[in-house]
Amino acid sequence: MRVLIVSQYYPPEAVPLPADLAQGLAARGHQVKVLTGFPNYPTGKVFPGYRQRWRSTERYGAVEIRRVPLFADHSQSALKRMLNYFSFAFSSATARRLSRGADVVYVYATQMTAGFGPWLWRVTGGRPYVLHVQDLWPDSIVGSSMMAGGTKERVISGALGPWLRSAYKRAAGVIGIAPTMVSTLVSRGVPEDRAHLVYNWADAGEPVESVLPAADAPRAEIVYAGNVGDMQDLGTAVRAAHAAADAGVTLTLVGDGVVKADLQALVGELGADNVRFQDPVPRERMPEIYARADYALVSLKDMPVFRGTIPSKFQAVLSAGVPVVTTVQGDVRRLVEDGDVGLTADAESVASLEAAFRSAAARTTDERAAMAERGRTMYDTHFSRESGISRIEELLSAAAKGTSRRR
Repeated sequence: MRVLIVSQYYPPEAVPLPADLAQGLAARGHQVKVLTGFPNYPTGKVFPGYRQRWRSTERYGAVEIRRVPLFADHSQSALKRMLNYFSFAFSSATARRLSRGADVVYVYATQMTAGFGPWLWRVTGGRPYVLHVQDLWPDSIVGSSMMAGGTKERVISGALGPWLRSAYKRAAGVIGIAPTMVSTLVSRGVPEDRAHLVYNWADAGEPVESVLPAADAPRAEIVYAGNVGDMQDLGTAVRAAHAAADAGVTLTLVGDGVVKADLQALVGELGADNVRFQDPVPRERMPEIYARADYALVSLKDMPVFRGTIPSKFQAVLSAGVPVVTTVQGDVRRLVEDGDVGLTADAESVASLEAAFRSAAARTTDERAAMAERGRTMYDTHFSRESGISRIEELLSAAAKGTSRRR
């Protein structure tokens, strides 16, 4: 196949899945091109070494990467964030000529606006497209703090609703990343035979070997690695860790984002000496981060939209062979509890997360190792890179041939 991948985010931004898919498909003999923006996530500033212009082309192995301009921003301003999303939507839509050389278009829909160009091309007789939905819209934006206020929510929902229904209807396939998300997509107009479940994956490296001593006394080194953003509810984690300091709990936040300064101020206000911050690290250095952790935190705010999502951080933790502590409700909580791969807590509840931290600190070394082993088995069974790419390859092939099958 000739495949065009459309994604607002692409390496060197720390969003690995679209690049994994591009390289994976190319390795299987497909011709792959990528349409993306200039890298600026998560800082909202264009990365050093890049200068925005109308078109920029680079190659990585067999994959051609075409970059188009956008309004770089990742602030808490609703207007600026919308400009970020919609500027990429419109600038990518002007690259129709690129799509004409493809048999099928794959859309990595962290923001549904990435699908605007493929939708417009299809409406006017262009190539079929497959949507890979990472966040349900408009739920994930109208529920954020930057959209607080009934008028903003009504305007955004009213404007996006009709287009989203049309985008779902015209897609040759729509992929959800969790069972609840798939059922929600069907309830919102995705034909059932075009709705598919494909779990996100993480790098399948060898499970890390801990560099920590055996837990002779109650202790839990807990690490959070990723976007330090508003939706991750890390303020609750800081307060819970501070409350559980006497149990030997420490929390390290690795990464950057819009609320990092606020969290640092909160740590100072609380006097939380057991909470530390570390700058972002490249993907290849994550094993050493996890090797210094007893547990990894996966957290999100208590919003209905998050009950039907599985953050890619969850798969990364399972792959690394580290037990999980999570506040993500719905599908993630069920997976953790049913698989006994970690501990769970209620979202946005300091008391519940403090209790989970204390329970984590009290677990024996053998108990932790058993949870980690079960987590790695869960990853190999459900979340491996090869199985995910194979399933997406099948769906793209079906779309290119004008068929849509549901397994």
